Amino acid sequence: MTLKDLKQLFDYLKRSQSRFSMRNEIMFKLLATTGLRRSELVSLTWEQVDLVSETIRINGNGKGKKDRILPLHPHLMPLLASYKASLRSYQIYPSEPVFLNKNRKALDPRGLHVIFKDVLKKAGLPHKMQNSSLIIFL
Repeated sequence: MTLKDLKQLFDYLKRSQSRFSMRNEIMFKLLATTGLRRSELVSLTWEQVDLVSETIRINGNGKGKKDRILPLHPHLMPLLASYKASLRSYQIYPSEPVFLNKNRKALDPRGLHVIFKDVLKKAGLPHKMQNSSLIIFL
């Protein structure tokens, strides 16, 4: 995606009034700024997110089998704090997933794919970009 496309996407996400607008904005900004893989994003738990040190710890289960510490962009910190505060107390236990689907279950890679395609369409980004964007982001 070009910088212009990212700006258009983020502008749409910021204006969106959907029930999941904050979740979606955080997910796509994390993907764009941290280098998280799709599987890492959907399996992210609250114990991996350190809002004090502004980092995410990724366990070395995937490619390369090495643990990684990813810095969080400063623009994400207030969004993450607001998102966490908007959840019910049982949803923020350390072992709970950060991102939930509409049924309050852990989001899976296929669900993320569906959300991504829907958000791109609503953001007015061309249909042909939807597949190529997935390669870059996911």
